Amino acid sequence: MTGLRLPGWVRLPGWARTVRMRLALTYSATLFGITALILAGVYFALSQTIVAAPLDPVTVKRFEKKSDGSIAYKPGEQFQAADLDTVQHAVNYTALQTLRDYSAIALVVMFLLSVAVGWWVSGRALRPVEAITRTAQEIGATDLSRRIGATGPHDELRTLADTIDGMLDRLDRAFSAERRLIEDVSHELRNPVMVVQANVEAVLGNDQADRAQRAEATAVVLGATSRMSRLLEDLLATARFRSEAFTDREVDLAALAEGAVRENRAVAERRGVSIAERTHPGPVAYGDANALARAVDNLLSNAVRLAPVGSAITVGVGSRQGWAWIAVADEGPGVPPEARDRIFDRFYRGADGGGAGRSNGAEDRPDGSGLGLAIARQVAESHDGHLLHTDHGPRGSTFTVWLPDRTLDRATQRGDAPPSGDPLAS
Repeated sequence: MTGLRLPGWVRLPGWARTVRMRLALTYSATLFGITALILAGVYFALSQTIVAAPLDPVTVKRFEKKSDGSIAYKPGEQFQAADLDTVQHAVNYTALQTLRDYSAIALVVMFLLSVAVGWWVSGRALRPVEAITRTAQEIGATDLSRRIGATGPHDELRTLADTIDGMLDRLDRAFSAERRLIEDVSHELRNPVMVVQANVEAVLGNDQADRAQRAEATAVVLGATSRMSRLLEDLLATARFRSEAFTDREVDLAALAEGAVRENRAVAERRGVSIAERTHPGPVAYGDANALARAVDNLLSNAVRLAPVGSAITVGVGSRQGWAWIAVADEGPGVPPEARDRIFDRFYRGADGGGAGRSNGAEDRPDGSGLGLAIARQVAESHDGHLLHTDHGPRGSTFTVWLPDRTLDRATQRGDAPPSGDPLAS
């Protein structure tokens, strides 16, 4: 039916152009063809196995036998006569003709019934498709709460409906996350923008302001713009990680950790914090070196900002059970129990600038964007890894990036999940 081309002036009604009608006609044509072949086969088999011919009688005149033995025909009196074989052939011929006529009638009836049955069967078969279409039409651009909710046997159409429901769930979560991101970014940018606007209007735009006031306002504006710049850089990094625009290659995790330590050592020394290294050469991951470096730098810079003066930060690298790891441990106040479920949420900050504040990679200071841990977790997961947190109470916290170790030998089996616990504690 799909290959049929009708003239342009032919306008079929809507129901005649539906898939249901095409399926019904396909069912009907199939049943009609099978029935026609069966009847034709029966007719052909009978015509070949029996002798059938129209009756060909012989005209016989009536006569009478006289007493002298002679035969006298009666004028005008005659009848048709045939032998037994001829009569039998005629009976067979009539039966075949009757079979042919009734077969033709049966084919017409069968065609009509097959169209009706095909229409009904195709309607039941396409019922989930109708539900899918109806739900898709009711879904708006901003409302993805509707679901098909198909019932019945777990056939291909049920699988299709469940797949679309799953896709809608993922889209709904993605759109909700995007809305939350926009709201969070708007909230994060509002404060520095207001700070810049207030200082420009009150001081920098005031001709009566002295040099000290202008210098102080300039420092505040530079701090606010620096905060906005870091926030935008983190947002660009988040977008890049989500687009999976990575340049994958082998990454030496020990060298990567050593580079992060070099970059943060000067800041740590100014804050009176020491950094100890427990790196072991060997573990290799496969992925984007810049993205992994940013994740480790976020963890380390977060620890440096929040570690108490005089404490120590430990950065370690190793491999265990087929999983390579990079861990950053500090001696800070740790993460409160009520904040542990949200420490990886974007822009989440605790009520204070201490333990709760470190949960999102930025305390309530202008130098944090609130995306540190969120980006680190996103980088780890995009490399088929995990970012896990181990809290030691008053002894601080450990954040560990677990990645598949590409130096895994055949004798070592990697589990679906990395080992539990703090790798620096062993």
